[in-house]
Amino acid sequence: MNYLHYAEKYMMDTYKYLPVVFTHAKGCKLYDISDKEYLDFTSGIGVMALGHGNKKWTKAVKDQLDKLVHTSNIVLNVPILELAKKLTKVSNMSKVFFCNSGTEANECAIKLARKYSFEKYGKGRNTIITLNRSFHGRTMASLEATGEEELHKYFYPFPEGFKHVDINPTALEKAVDSNVCAIMIEAVQGEGGVNPLSREFVNKVFEIAEKNDILVICDEVQCGLGRTGKLYGFNNYGVQPDIISVAKALGGGLPMGATLCNEKLKNAFKYGDHGSTFGGNPVCAAGAVEILNQITDENFLEKVSKKGIFIKNFFKNKPSKNIREVRGIGLMVGVEINGKASEIQKEVLKKGLLVLTAGTDNVVRILPPLIITKKELEKGLNIIYEAIDNM
Repeated sequence: MNYLHYAEKYMMDTYKYLPVVFTHAKGCKLYDISDKEYLDFTSGIGVMALGHGNKKWTKAVKDQLDKLVHTSNIVLNVPILELAKKLTKVSNMSKVFFCNSGTEANECAIKLARKYSFEKYGKGRNTIITLNRSFHGRTMASLEATGEEELHKYFYPFPEGFKHVDINPTALEKAVDSNVCAIMIEAVQGEGGVNPLSREFVNKVFEIAEKNDILVICDEVQCGLGRTGKLYGFNNYGVQPDIISVAKALGGGLPMGATLCNEKLKNAFKYGDHGSTFGGNPVCAAGAVEILNQITDENFLEKVSKKGIFIKNFFKNKPSKNIREVRGIGLMVGVEINGKASEIQKEVLKKGLLVLTAGTDNVVRILPPLIITKKELEKGLNIIYEAIDNM
């Protein structure tokens, strides 16, 4: 049966689908309709942190399905309360709002920052500074927050109140004025090309924020929850933001996002200021609790760091004229090449490997499940290297 024809006939043309249809998965392996095996270096764009078919996560979700699937946000359920307690504590934050995605988590962060500033300073102090090459989502405010002009065309007018700046301290300082209420950053820009921010720049963000009573929002949707070998990407810089947005890995494959705030913002939202019908779903929450149980183990995160070093050393020991740079932290790595990453993506797919692209189609993005073995890593890296070197 030609399932790919179904996509062309019935689905909007929002994605460039690779010529493969998957039916099942286990660990770091995916299997297509002909049962061909593929090594997964994407983890569903950073979602499947524990790999596919994690037994403890699956049991937590199945058990909750038999108990309670959905209520509403006018009542409470046990899994969401357990998750709220655990997530705030491990994040060193005070309160949390649950939603369904990273985009929604960032929308909440934007509203929360503006509400706090309005209550403290009144009207007009509502501008949020974001970075060029950033990515914060697809809804109208989060898309305008995204510092990639190519994604903005066709969709004007956008909500007001955003400034995009280059990633350097001077540009940041020039952008700050009395209307700015927050600065929003990703510790590692994923979609923009896997660009880790420099320690100098991150320090400047927090220095400016403290001096001007400006909030710092860390978008940890892709680089958070163990991806960099720390719980959050910003933990690599020794800082603590006012607001954190998370999603992707939190749900383990189910739609789950969250926005966390610190002590000074904990009472900024009042009744009716924000909401989400499916936010706090008990099934998603039960799975998220198990995700946190596993990734917050110190040995787990240490192993992720070592695997990241393994990737860097692999390419260091096998230079190629077609590789410009290898960058990233932990298991969030970008290989910038002299050519089109999308062509490499298609080539390695033929060899049974699934990878991502980033930047202006010149970065092969490596985001495997955090449980991947070094043997699996080496197999996939050799396939990538061969494809790039033979371009």
